[in-house]
Amino acid sequence: MDRDASGSPSETPKGQPGIAQAALFGLCPQCGERTLFAGVARFAAECPTCKLEFAKFDVGDGPAAFLILLIGGFVAMLAIWLELAAEPPFYVHALLWIPLATLLTLGGLRVAKAALLASAFRNRAGEGRLK
Repeated sequence: MDRDASGSPSETPKGQPGIAQAALFGLCPQCGERTLFAGVARFAAECPTCKLEFAKFDVGDGPAAFLILLIGGFVAMLAIWLELAAEPPFYVHALLWIPLATLLTLGGLRVAKAALLASAFRNRAGEGRLK
């Protein structure tokens, strides 16, 4: 097992990014290149560098449902606070919260999906397989 600068064992083999790095920067969990996404929140079919097939990792809809609940609650609390503090017209709420909720959800979805895929790769997750 590799050792990091402090002398303790490192969790990732040399060249492979950690889960947080892969999630934040869209890195391939195997080679570390920025090849994970082909769109805003859509995975590429495979990594052109190391040929890892991203399609075999099924992250499902879990990240989307989780983010919508978290971000919806956060935006609702901010909207209620603004309403009680300043009582702005309705259009101010629409101009503030719809774009903010959309951007936070799309940005968070990208990070959450990448983290889930990197975690599945790291833990060799698969359906119906015995290790």
